[in-house]
Amino acid sequence: MTLIETYRRLGKKVGALRFAEPVSHVYNPLAYARAAHELYLERFGGLGARVVMLGMNPGPFGMVQTGVPFGDVRMVRDWLKIKAKIQRPKHEHPKRPVLGFDCGRSEVSGTRLWTWAQERYQQPERFFARFLVLNYCPLCFMEESGRNRTPDKLPAQERQALYANCDQALTEVADQIRPELVVGIGAFATGRAHKALAGLGLEIGTVLHPSPASPKANRGWAGQAETELRALGIEL
Repeated sequence: MTLIETYRRLGKKVGALRFAEPVSHVYNPLAYARAAHELYLERFGGLGARVVMLGMNPGPFGMVQTGVPFGDVRMVRDWLKIKAKIQRPKHEHPKRPVLGFDCGRSEVSGTRLWTWAQERYQQPERFFARFLVLNYCPLCFMEESGRNRTPDKLPAQERQALYANCDQALTEVADQIRPELVVGIGAFATGRAHKALAGLGLEIGTVLHPSPASPKANRGWAGQAETELRALGIEL
């Protein structure tokens, strides 16, 4: 099985799940942004990465728009050189339209992560020979107000069904890539990696999430992330 096959199957499985209020809209970029997501996997998923950097789920101005994890439009288009036709979700929130590569808003987390990668490695191929950035959960959840709702805030029954599919996909990815290390970007992804990959003998670490909601990340995320990566034994 390939990465693309794994994520196609994951997209179909989680796309069939249903979520109750306060969730009013669910975006699945593995479906409507599949072309860009698969271009990302095809171009960068087979370059020999030994470290998987694992995020939580798509942001409304990142992967929701571009199909790429932490996918700030400008960085995906100008540095990763990925641009593909993005469809629209069937049930679109009026306050969170999917404009694809025409979206004029930036995702701060994605800007921070990919700017660090660009400044450190210059060329995408050099970065992806070392790292592969993925998300644990491919769905973005929104409330009627437009507010983002993270997967950990879902009811237990909904989480259980969602996590079972995401755990299976992450296990398949680990089997395909055989990384030396899985690094959760933030506490949620780190916790899920520990649970999904338990017993596989993989080393799991963590780095600070680059979210602007984190006061610590706002005090220079890249430098702190590099310190944490080096503490995990990763030579930059």
